[in-house]
Amino acid sequence: MLETINLSVSYGQHRALEEVSIQIRPGEIVVILGANGAGKSTLLKTICGMCKGNQSGSVKMDDTEILGLPPHRIVEQRIALVPEGRGVFDELTVRENLLLGAYSSHARPDQGSNLDRVISLFPKLSERQNQVVHTMSGGEQKMVAIGRAMMSSPVLLMLDEPSLGLSPLLCKELFRILTAVRETGIGILLVEQNAKLSLAIADRGYLLENARIVGENAASSLMNDPAVQMAYLGGAGETEVKIHPAAESTPEQPASIAPSNIPSGGDLPAQPAISISRGHRTSVRADDLLPQNISNLVRNAEKIQSEHVNATRSEVLGTGPPSRSGKKPSDHIARLLAEIEKAAVKARTPEVVQAVPQTPASRKKEPENFDNLPEIEIYRKPKIEIYRRLKPDSGQGPGELVLVKDK
Repeated sequence: MLETINLSVSYGQHRALEEVSIQIRPGEIVVILGANGAGKSTLLKTICGMCKGNQSGSVKMDDTEILGLPPHRIVEQRIALVPEGRGVFDELTVRENLLLGAYSSHARPDQGSNLDRVISLFPKLSERQNQVVHTMSGGEQKMVAIGRAMMSSPVLLMLDEPSLGLSPLLCKELFRILTAVRETGIGILLVEQNAKLSLAIADRGYLLENARIVGENAASSLMNDPAVQMAYLGGAGETEVKIHPAAESTPEQPASIAPSNIPSGGDLPAQPAISISRGHRTSVRADDLLPQNISNLVRNAEKIQSEHVNATRSEVLGTGPPSRSGKKPSDHIARLLAEIEKAAVKARTPEVVQAVPQTPASRKKEPENFDNLPEIEIYRKPKIEIYRRLKPDSGQGPGELVLVKDK
């Protein structure tokens, strides 16, 4: 169905794709695995005519060369792309977004049947056909994007990071739907960083690294490949820890992997104390691999920290000799706590209390001065009234307010 032969893309001196050759057959799911920047999105954009870089090689759809054709001509070849980030029309309704997918001439006669097929795959869209898309959740918008692509009657559906931004539960539902899409006879080219879920539904996979295809195999074989597990599945394989007889622990001396076991010259021993091999998982207690058990290590660490903090506090409070040890990372915290304690103790001492507290009888009320009181402006729409306080005849109190200006 679709085949790329020695496809290369460059942006100036940067090589985004280097002689990439892949093949997708009808009704199969093919996944492209690779790290960020490996060229996965560039591959999809080049196939669908949206790449702006310099291109060479060949892209054929049913033996028809499509490399370099404009995007609308490639859609006519029955290739549809669901871009990263959904790319839906936010201000349109669900139904309007779906019908726009049937714009191409070959899809218009099948618009009704395609809409029924999309609704059957995404039942949630049936009850929300008149809802504006930007009011929907991210997972629902992803359904709209995939449904709109399927409305073009594609034989090849390309998806760029479809699980991006979705919850784990929605991711599982999305990949279940992609399996159902494949059962309708549509081929799927999937670019996805969730390698575990994508390989679980895919038929074959390609590994894309640094713009080149470095591996190809059946999805089940890639899933069980140790290199793929370490690179894309987080080292999901089972591991077994074996201790060689030469390093077996005795009651007096447990086996150790401390740096003291490595010769001073820097060379590792001829036969390492521990080796890692694939197989069934065997549990080994951490206490067996350390010179001391963990409980003792924790107690010693707490004791050292406590002694250091107490010594620093005693130095600050003046209740002990100066610390002879160099400053440690906890010095600042210890000194801060000691300063707080010192300030609290000082606040409770008599020296900070006034020696001769004033009694109510000893306090004299200062005479109030009303001579220089400011003018008062009162805003009453549409005018401003200005009042001045007169000096009282009795000499007591603030006096009477008199209107002096009316603006």
